[in-house]
Amino acid sequence: MLRRFNLITAPMIAIGLVATPAAAEVKVTSQGPVIALTVSESVAAEPDIATVSAGVTTLARTAVESLRQNSDAMSNVIDRLEALGVESSDIQTSGVSLYPQYDYDQATQQQMFTGYRVANRVSVKLRDIDRTGQVLDELVSAGATDIGGIAWSIDNPEPAQAQARAVALESARERALGMAQGAGYSDIRLLEISESVSAGRPMPVTMDVQEARAGSVPVRPGQVETGVTVSVTYEMTR
Repeated sequence: MLRRFNLITAPMIAIGLVATPAAAEVKVTSQGPVIALTVSESVAAEPDIATVSAGVTTLARTAVESLRQNSDAMSNVIDRLEALGVESSDIQTSGVSLYPQYDYDQATQQQMFTGYRVANRVSVKLRDIDRTGQVLDELVSAGATDIGGIAWSIDNPEPAQAQARAVALESARERALGMAQGAGYSDIRLLEISESVSAGRPMPVTMDVQEARAGSVPVRPGQVETGVTVSVTYEMTR
């Protein structure tokens, strides 16, 4: 996500919402040499959202039969999720595929048709991350044949981003001022700011279905990082 702010005169900020639709963008013209810096800062925080990926794969002699078996199995998985309190809006189909399956016969050195394979995968957002291990167990018990991974994130990253932004801007100003003073100038004037924000980093986790059936899955969310990168331009002033 990219947000851009252009300063008319410090400390006024021209924001698109307050300008008239026909207003032209106004930029400050520098009277002296400028300093351009890009500073990145990140803040670690505990996640409160876990997104898990689960799939069901079936194989049958006909496409119709394989699809029917897969639909039944996936319906059981979704029903189990909803019984666990997961909202239907937090369950999203991420992919469905159907294709013929072949095995290679070493004796005849030919491809032998074995049936049609259907794969259906859902992405599930869990808002109670303390139950992530339980949900993984339940998914496998309900018929999921593979668990693709877990992505941890923050539902509302704005407070962490605001903290990272403040640190980045302060760091940028300190560095620019030091550079200006080193060049014989006394102060700096902010001309332009642009910002990009990075969301929490996903942390993929793979799980063997047989291991899941053997016992409860230990899950540790750890922390995720939310970062802000600011690009600033300062004019060096006397």
